[in-house]
Amino acid sequence: MRYRGFILHHSHCPSINGKGFDFWVGEGGTVYAAPMLTDPDYIHICLEGDFGSKDTIPSQKERKDQLFEAGKLILELATRFQISPLLIETHSNSCPGAFFPWNELVIYPSDGYH
Repeated sequence: MRYRGFILHHSHCPSINGKGFDFWVGEGGTVYAAPMLTDPDYIHICLEGDFGSKDTIPSQKERKDQLFEAGKLILELATRFQISPLLIETHSNSCPGAFFPWNELVIYPSDGYH
């Protein structure tokens, strides 16, 4: 199956409700996988937390672990499904939220560093 890329969600998105994602990355960095991928075009990754306001984003330590594991997951899936790990889209204008730390999600595929 050829995927177009990844879509990022946050867990406070009203359309999630315990479904609608293929992988869940907890605030502490624990990754859970759904039994099967559900979208023929994109792999959906949900990050626990609410990135919609400064008051609700996870702590810096939790966020660091979470983003590190999310980056590893994206690199592994990109390799497995032969897609660029740089093809990451938001779920919507409000998801994963205005305060999602995009600059902290470091994915650099050429030497495996992130």
